[in-house]
Amino acid sequence: MRRWYKDRFAVKRATEGSTAQLVQLCAGYFACYVVTAISVKYFLSTGMEDMQYLVYSTVGGSAAVFPVVVGLRWYRMQSNRPVTWLGVRWPSELAYIIPSGVCTAVVIPTTTLMYTLPITVMVAMTMMRGSVIVASRAVDAIQIRQGILHKRVYPEENLAVVLALGAVGVHIAYGVLEPGAFDFLTNPAALVIFCSYIGAYAVRIYLMNYYKNTRAKGVKLDNKGFFALEQFAATGAMIFATVLLVSYVDDPRVDAVRRAFTDPAPRWQWATASGLVFGASAFFSVFLFLFKGRTATFAGLVNRLTSLVAGTTATLIWWAFGGRAVHLRDWLALGFVLGAVHLLARAERRRAAEVAAEAAAG
Repeated sequence: MRRWYKDRFAVKRATEGSTAQLVQLCAGYFACYVVTAISVKYFLSTGMEDMQYLVYSTVGGSAAVFPVVVGLRWYRMQSNRPVTWLGVRWPSELAYIIPSGVCTAVVIPTTTLMYTLPITVMVAMTMMRGSVIVASRAVDAIQIRQGILHKRVYPEENLAVVLALGAVGVHIAYGVLEPGAFDFLTNPAALVIFCSYIGAYAVRIYLMNYYKNTRAKGVKLDNKGFFALEQFAATGAMIFATVLLVSYVDDPRVDAVRRAFTDPAPRWQWATASGLVFGASAFFSVFLFLFKGRTATFAGLVNRLTSLVAGTTATLIWWAFGGRAVHLRDWLALGFVLGAVHLLARAERRRAAEVAAEAAAG
């Protein structure tokens, strides 16, 4: 009876770097993103300030991440070249994993801050996703020239980038018609936030792919170790920055952060609990960016296209419960996205065969 149950219902562990593992990660990221997107819509509709929700969801996310990475000792990374300092062996990769964590600490709050700018939410989301897709393709071009990446970007991947940017273009085209859609361009503070988001994400993608593409022969691609150490650095940087901001900066957004602690919003416990799913999504997101044997272009597209489809799904679910209906532009953009997914599926068949051949060759 037990064997019959396991054969039919147990989730089989996919081979590392296989298409099956890629699909599992996409499914996990999709599910977490849908729940997170609906949670944001719900709590902000109750009157909770966006910066307060950022605080609660970030705390909840950390509560989801740390027990896993500490309890399972993911921080014991397999290093290319361990170094000894103060009598303790450290992975040499910390030299760039810590900066990647600092970039993560910039990306998390600026993602929410983008929605507080003089810019429509639709345009903000579109510009953030588009910037990640462009940055991923640029990272491949740079690392190929540097001799770090020894794979070529398939034509299907390049065409998928074009279609993904077509989806971005649909939203931008509609955004131009909305009053105040791009007022942030004349706001210095808004420009700093926007450029900080793009710059931090671009550097982080470069560092993640530098790690992935510089593994010494025989050294495992330890994505769990990278994730754990990056999260330690990101959390430390966010705590440090929050203390400085709350102590010395006088700004309405920072005041909202203070109130999150001194005058908790109604349902703050549930908002924090919703952050558990946000934290879970971080696992899938990072593992997709670091996915074995794939280019930054491919991984970045898979990550962002999954979030685009999940965002549309969340809007549909929210609409079913009385929220805003899906706009025509969302359906048009989804058409571009599905075309890009088809091209990525073709590229994945080629890449999976390439990875399998490399594994067989040792």
